[in-house]
Amino acid sequence: MGLQVLRQAAAGLRVLVVLSLLTGALYPVAVWGIAQLAFEHGADGSRVGDRGRTVGSSLIGQDFSGPRWFHSRPSAAGPRGYDPLASGASDLGPENGTLLRQVRQRRAAAAAEDGVAPGRVPPDALTASGSGLDPHVSPGYARRQSARVARARGLPERRVAALVGDHVRGRLLGFLGAPRVNVLELNLALERLGRRGPGP
Repeated sequence: MGLQVLRQAAAGLRVLVVLSLLTGALYPVAVWGIAQLAFEHGADGSRVGDRGRTVGSSLIGQDFSGPRWFHSRPSAAGPRGYDPLASGASDLGPENGTLLRQVRQRRAAAAAEDGVAPGRVPPDALTASGSGLDPHVSPGYARRQSARVARARGLPERRVAALVGDHVRGRLLGFLGAPRVNVLELNLALERLGRRGPGP
């Protein structure tokens, strides 16, 4: 009886070792290798670089403040926002006093900064996305900011507006989602434009 138990234990141990190697080592290495070969950019975090250094990910929103930059959507991820380790929404309902106060404050700030009537401020300047880390804004919100950014940088407004137009991405597969502008990529292109000089 004791010998049979030892044989069963040894068989179970062999199965454990084989399955551990397959599922804990070989399978993850195979998935990683396929991802590196077929989807290298995405597999490495969709990193965005500038002059040889990584400045962010095209999938994660960042905070850009000041008149020289195109601004991202507000963020509720973490106490200060834009925290990739605390992705999530505020969970505040549409009649919540805190949310209503935040929307009023954001509307007044965006209207004053961009020189538009409060009623002309786009919705994505007022509310955070479900993840709190949306890297995109609507083309309308990006265009609304063009005049301010051009003034702050001493660039012709038409060049900045053309830059926004160049960064509008259409619907996924032509029908999913909405047109969008990646704020990090737009701001990097804006920096490169500034380094080349204002131009005509």
